Amino acid sequence: MMKLGKKDILGIRDMTPDEIRLILDTAESFLEISTRDIKKVPTLRGKSVINLFYEASTRTRTSFEIAGKRLSADTINISASTSSVVKGETLIDTARNLEAMNPDIIVLRHSAAGAPRLLASLVRQSIINAGDGANEHPSQALLDMMTIREKKGRIDGLKVAIIGDILHSRVARSNIYGLTKMGARVAVAGPATMMPRGIERLGVEAFLKIDDALADADVVMMLRIQLERQQQNIFPSLREYAQHFCLNRRNLQLARPDAIVMHPGPMNRGVEISPDIADDPGCSVILDQVNNGVAVRMALFYLLTGGNDE
Repeated sequence: MMKLGKKDILGIRDMTPDEIRLILDTAESFLEISTRDIKKVPTLRGKSVINLFYEASTRTRTSFEIAGKRLSADTINISASTSSVVKGETLIDTARNLEAMNPDIIVLRHSAAGAPRLLASLVRQSIINAGDGANEHPSQALLDMMTIREKKGRIDGLKVAIIGDILHSRVARSNIYGLTKMGARVAVAGPATMMPRGIERLGVEAFLKIDDALADADVVMMLRIQLERQQQNIFPSLREYAQHFCLNRRNLQLARPDAIVMHPGPMNRGVEISPDIADDPGCSVILDQVNNGVAVRMALFYLLTGGNDE
């Protein structure tokens, strides 16, 4: 079994298809641990993980914390609002002070694109990017690809439609990098004001109508509107957005009959996705994504600390 051979996990753009497969295969091997009565193995006993979050998070932060604890690592959570950041300490000074405490891995979420890469260049610990601005969110894309492979048996040759705020979504960007590398055909759709210029250069088809992207899709991935990253109102109202870009029973019929529906959360029900679809076990795999997120993050911890099939 190959080793990851990386010090850090900064983005899917940096990964090869073989590295992605290694992470997904490793994550699959960790799924079983979550079904045990005692959900803990001693794999990372004596290792320490710091979750350093400068932005709000529920799923990602909790998932990283549970992943570390299930591998028996000592896991410490730090929020910017309860740290010395509120006293004016810079990210670099915070990181160097944490480095002096000798943790093994630092998981960083930050509003500035490139913050994890900066940290990785300054400290000897492994850095995992848990989302940096509108740049990337690699572990989310990995758990999405894991879920697709789990439900469809493959990624290569599938059509994946990604709908919504493409411009501000780090989830969309990481998924585009990963899915195209793994052989999927990706179509994106959203309002013109939420579509990056030249998005086609990333190897995707771009549409301004949801129906065009949904046609014959095997996978439908809905995105949250990133209001916190928008400098101005770039659509008239949530009601109008929902009228044109909410996934509902009518437009879902344009996808393949066995299409699966995904959402990275948090969901704005009735805006991006109608509640009856979000809660439909016949097509929605949203909670499967959450479950797979723990396994993917366990795999990242394991591989970054030198894990192998032994």
